[in-house]
Parts: sequence; C-alpha cells; structure tokens
Amino acid sequence: MRHLAGGGVIAYPTETVYGLGGAATPEAVARVLRLKVREPDKPLLVLVAARSAVAGLVWTPAAEALADAFWPGALTLVLADPDGIFPRGVRHERTGAVGVRVSPHPWIARLVEAWGGPITSTSLNEPGGPPARSGSDALAFAERLDGEEILVIDTGTLPPSKPSTMVDCSGTVPVVLRAGSVPVERLRCVIPEIHERPPA
Repeated sequence: MRHLAGGGVIAYPTETVYGLGGAATPEAVARVLRLKVREPDKPLLVLVAARSAVAGLVWTPAAEALADAFWPGALTLVLADPDGIFPRGVRHERTGAVGVRVSPHPWIARLVEAWGGPITSTSLNEPGGPPARSGSDALAFAERLDGEEILVIDTGTLPPSKPSTMVDCSGTVPVVLRAGSVPVERLRCVIPEIHERPPA
C-alpha cells in the first residue's frame, strides 16, 4: 500500500493480461503514461472494487444493467465524468468520459478492495508489442526501464484471453467500442438496442 500511496507504479495480473497502473492521482497517472509511452488522449481505465466506488460518474440505465449482468468480468464501461472526478490521462479530454471495470481476477480484486479506491490500468507491453501474459514478461519489462521502480506482482502465466469488451455508455445509446471477451450477442441479451461502432 505504501508503494501506491507514494505514487508508485505496479504491474499486476488481470483476467485478461498483465496490467500496468497505480493510484488515480495526476502524478501517478503521468508516471504510468510515460512508462507506457502513451499520450494522454488515449486515457487509462480504472479498476474498482464495486460500482459504489465510482458513484459520482453518470450511471445510465444501460450501464447499470450491463454492470449487474457482467461485473465482475471482462467488460469495461465508459461513463461520463462531468464533475471531473478523475484527472487528465484517465478522463478523456474530448469526451469527458472514463473507462471503468470490476476485475474478477482474485489478486487484483483483493488489492483494489484493500487500497480502497480506483487503480489505473493499461495493458503491460512495449509500444506496438504483445501484452505481457506472465510474471516473467512483466519482470522483463521492468528490467528494461532505466531508474524507474515498478512493483511486479507475479502470479504466473495467464491463460490466453481476448481483451475486455469496451462499451461506451456515456451517451443515450450504448456503443461497443471494442469487441472482446464478452461477446456482443451476450450484451444484446441485456441491451437489445446496443450499437457496434463501424470498423475504422
């Protein structure tokens, strides 16, 4: 906990791949973005213990229904943050929205609950490279950094998995931004009118 409280960065397992993150503070967010070589216009998402941890975000009926059906699980919901609860790098500068997930992985779920607040998350990988799927991959990433301490939580190798499905619930109609572990067909069992974003 001291590492997180001091703005430190951690590498940890999730239900999909190893993630990189820290406290949802401006300083820690900036540090993760720098290590990830990621621009602030591609924000980090946050992992939370429960919906109540981000009650200040705008929970549409669709978002509530999807969270009830699929959390904990590999479903990231993008919610409006009109009051600016989260800092730049988590809150999207253009849309003012934040990606949120409750992870079912037992280790990170316990850590988030013990921390008592959101922990930022992005896949742990080199720019353009494959995501880390093992503690060894995460340690190799940390060893390549010059002078930056990362606390690596090594729980072994994760099974193959698609990324989390991402659904934008910040508007009037939910839109699938990224198809992933939760199939769109299952989402439509809960929200029949859900849209899919056209391929780029």
